[in-house]
Order: sequence, then structure tokens, then C-alpha cells
Amino acid sequence: MLWLLFFLVTAIHAELCQPDAENAFKVRLSLRTALGDKAYAWDTNEEYLFKAMVAFSMRRVPNREATEISHVLLCNVTQRVSFWFVVTDPSRNHTLPAVEVQSAIRMNRNRINNAFFLNDQTLEFLRIPSTLAPPTDPSVPIWIIIFGVVFCIVIVATMLLILSGIRQRRRENKGPSEMEDTEDKWENTITIENGIPCDPLDMKGGHVNDAFVTEDERLTPL
Repeated sequence: MLWLLFFLVTAIHAELCQPDAENAFKVRLSLRTALGDKAYAWDTNEEYLFKAMVAFSMRRVPNREATEISHVLLCNVTQRVSFWFVVTDPSRNHTLPAVEVQSAIRMNRNRINNAFFLNDQTLEFLRIPSTLAPPTDPSVPIWIIIFGVVFCIVIVATMLLILSGIRQRRRENKGPSEMEDTEDKWENTITIENGIPCDPLDMKGGHVNDAFVTEDERLTPL
């Protein structure tokens, strides 16, 4: 009688959990890619842990608090490793809606990944899209960063204005003395033309060239 009951339960489970069956999900693991030489073997203990994590996720869904590990069925397990799973409702002997299972997996995806040392790329639920990680809050508030940037800009602008004012004052103080020195140098300069030193033109009072002075202008009137 017990053997008959066992075969009956097994047949029912086999009918509920099949590839591409209603409310069934395929899972694919890449242990070697994720862990390299530290990859562990996928065995019945790992399957039990997976069922436990799925049952844990379902128990957090409203009205599914009674979900047990035995309600999670696995089938078509391959060595690569991949398999299909469904979550059953023993009271009605059918699988739970895919929407509920999907919501539970998405809500607890990080917990499931951490249990197997994997991530969304190496532990794939093919019909369940990955969830984005919650945004991390910066250690420093944003307003402090903005205030620091603006404060630095104001300080740099103030320093540039001060340096510009100092340079302008130096130019104003050096201006008259430099002009006087230039004029003195111009007056004391003696030009040489054809080997004969010539007096420079008087830029201030003018200079009379005797070659162009007329006879009358040379005579001093009495």
C-alpha cells in the first residue's frame, strides 16, 4: 500500500514538474565560471538548499506562509547544471501561479544568490528578470559636495582678483619713472653718421639745422 502511494505521488509530481510546463521555471548555474577551482559539486544537498530558499521566499508572500520545502519540485536536472522547478499547492494539488513565484524570487534574489555564492549572471532564472540592486547612499551628503565645489570656486576667483589688483598697482607705480628714464636716455644718446658724431635732435625744444638756415637768419639783427 505504501509503495502504491509512493508511486502515485511520484507520478503526480512528474506530471506537475516538466520542461515548459505551466508555472515552471528553468534555472541555470555556472559554478565553474563564478568560482573557478573552488567550484563545488551540485548534488542532492545543494538541491535541498535550493528548495529551502525557494520555500523561504514563498513564505514571505501573503497567504503563502504555509509553504514547505516538499512543495518545491525539481526535475530534469543536468550536469551542466540546469533544472526546472515548480511550487505546488498541496491543498489543491496544482502549481502556484507563475506571477506569485516570480514576485517571491525577485523579492529575495540577493538572499538566494548569497546562499550559493553566485550572482544574477551565474545563477539565472530564465523567465524571471534580474532585479536592480538598491541604490547606495553616498557616505557624504550631496549638498556638502556641492557646497565644497562652490566654495572652492569662490576662493579661486577671489585670489585671482587680488593678484590682478596687485599687478595693476605695480604697473601704475612703475609707469612715470620708466618714462623719465626713457626720455633721459634719448637725450643723452649721441648718434654717429659717416663716422662723425652728431648731436641728437632735441625732442622737447626742437633743433635747428644750420644747412637749412637762410643768410638773413644767420645775421644777427642790430
